[in-house]
Amino acid sequence: MTPGPTAGAAPVDGAPRRPPAATTAAGVVRRARAARDVADLDARVADCRACPRLVAWREEVARTRRRAYRDEEYWGRPVPGFGEPASRLLVLGLAPAAHGGNRTGRVFTGDRSGDWIFAALHRAGLVSQPTSTGRGDGLVAPGARVAAAVRCAPPDNAPLPVERDTCAPWLDREVDLLPDLAVVLALGGFAWQSALGLARRRGWGVPRPAPVFGHGAEAELDRPGGAPVVLLGSYHVSQQNTATGRLTEPMLDAVVQRARDLAHGEAGR
Repeated sequence: MTPGPTAGAAPVDGAPRRPPAATTAAGVVRRARAARDVADLDARVADCRACPRLVAWREEVARTRRRAYRDEEYWGRPVPGFGEPASRLLVLGLAPAAHGGNRTGRVFTGDRSGDWIFAALHRAGLVSQPTSTGRGDGLVAPGARVAAAVRCAPPDNAPLPVERDTCAPWLDREVDLLPDLAVVLALGGFAWQSALGLARRRGWGVPRPAPVFGHGAEAELDRPGGAPVVLLGSYHVSQQNTATGRLTEPMLDAVVQRARDLAHGEAGR
């Protein structure tokens, strides 16, 4: 089995040819800026081939597959965001898991991290069900948009700085296309720093000294011409954190519910 189709393939049944996939950092900038809406952006993200190391890794994992999933066809491509573009809450993670989002094609879907975050979002009334196993499982997320700072699964769950920076325009444009955004819930220090980088690139006001990541940490980012965006931190829902008790369900529930309340103006600051 092979990864999903790549961009630039010949038209099917008379369908128009899609623009070429991004293959360089400059191409990502151009392709992201040209996205008309979130659906268009998601399609452009899924075509991206700008980071050779990540392309090679994600496709190798999709070819070799984990034994438990050997009969499945892996997605093997960049993983777009998921959920409601009109949401006031963005949940931001690090990157897709090799045998999670890289397999299923949906962020935080099909691995233990997804089990934790979608269950917590469901308990807070932000998604339709507590489990997330695959793109056809019926899950909808009317109360949140969920995305990763880096859209391809990286080796050892560790993107290189150049890969983070190359991927950043996808996140920038996604936020541009979320008109009612009020809260970013950053899962882990990498997502926290990515959110601060986003704010600086967009010309938002970032407190000085820079806000320090921590579980339950909060920072208000002043958005010119709009209401401030609250950045809220949570320990990442990685198995390393959940299995060791560094992150517990009550801890995660508290921060997700805080994010929900801030997004809907139901909490004091």
